[in-house]
Amino acid sequence: MRLRKTRFVCVSDTHGYTPSDAGFKLPAGDVLIHAGDLTNQGSLPELRRTIEWISKADYEVKIVICGNHDITLDASFYAKYGSTFHNQRLENSEQCMEVVRAGSPSIVFLQHQSALVRLTRADGPKTIFKVFGSPYSQFTGNWAFGYESADAAALWGQIPLDADIAITHTPPHSHCDSLSTGEPVGCKALRQALSNVRPLLAVCGHVHEARGYDRVKWSSPSSTNAGPEQTEHQVMRGVLPPRESKKQNLVDLTGKKAERLDNDGYSVDADPDLSTASFTPSQNALLLPSITASTSMMPDSPQQSQTAPFPLLSSLIKDTRSDDMRFRRKETCIVNAAIVASKWPHRGGKKFHPPIVVDLELPTWTEPE
Repeated sequence: MRLRKTRFVCVSDTHGYTPSDAGFKLPAGDVLIHAGDLTNQGSLPELRRTIEWISKADYEVKIVICGNHDITLDASFYAKYGSTFHNQRLENSEQCMEVVRAGSPSIVFLQHQSALVRLTRADGPKTIFKVFGSPYSQFTGNWAFGYESADAAALWGQIPLDADIAITHTPPHSHCDSLSTGEPVGCKALRQALSNVRPLLAVCGHVHEARGYDRVKWSSPSSTNAGPEQTEHQVMRGVLPPRESKKQNLVDLTGKKAERLDNDGYSVDADPDLSTASFTPSQNALLLPSITASTSMMPDSPQQSQTAPFPLLSSLIKDTRSDDMRFRRKETCIVNAAIVASKWPHRGGKKFHPPIVVDLELPTWTEPE
């Protein structure tokens, strides 16, 4: 199997600030990941400013999801609660959504969807990977893209079992999710889903003070009904340079500067035949139809049933992976890439973290003959 290093630059929770506002330059890389909270309150000026810097950033592909602060992008939520937000004049949700969709052909915007991404630059790694992205968060208070605990297993059970990368705004429970008090506030159902899927990389945000990374080595997947305590064999808490340091916040998973990630259960074989894949030439991404966002998936949608808040997510994906692939997926790196370093009211002033850079080995592809 032919593998090449692919560099991911990970950010989240920029809340309307640009890299220049935060006082850093974006590191070089192949793919930019933004794990939500693009804005503070989803206003058109905030969205335009954020999508502008993302569009101009020098990465072949930028993968973007929403977060709970991007309220105008959750149309059904905004129609019901938009007028209650302070300093917020009502916006046109469809116009706000169009800003994101039309930002740049290099942006892959995921709304509880997956995509097959193929990197094609002549000077790039020419690798291929499957990514899933979702804006949902479990939290207290009245914010966009929320869900109840009772719906969590069905929601996160829709992450494709062969996803190489999972991007969620919310963190999983007990990984990169602790408040300053030490209390973990991540989602237990997401943690269980990640233990089933075992992606190479899981990127999140939402809990600003929990920025960092964990490397989770999973136990044997032979027991599909095991709880989270039984599925985690070992957890290595990552160490990054202090916020004031000029050193790059690098997480090496290739074996060059740290132990190689123990996971080679890739979604596609190396050098796959792509003759039947309908990639958009300017985007190099194929949105996969198995999971699609719609108003019927959104909380408080007039189309949804009170007894089935996620009608499209009523059943879990059946595990059809071979035992070989399941046993090869032994480790996941979980990254919380929050940029804003504190939460409101930002006592002592706003402070910012730099992006987290992740080096990951992925399969290469070749042009079909």
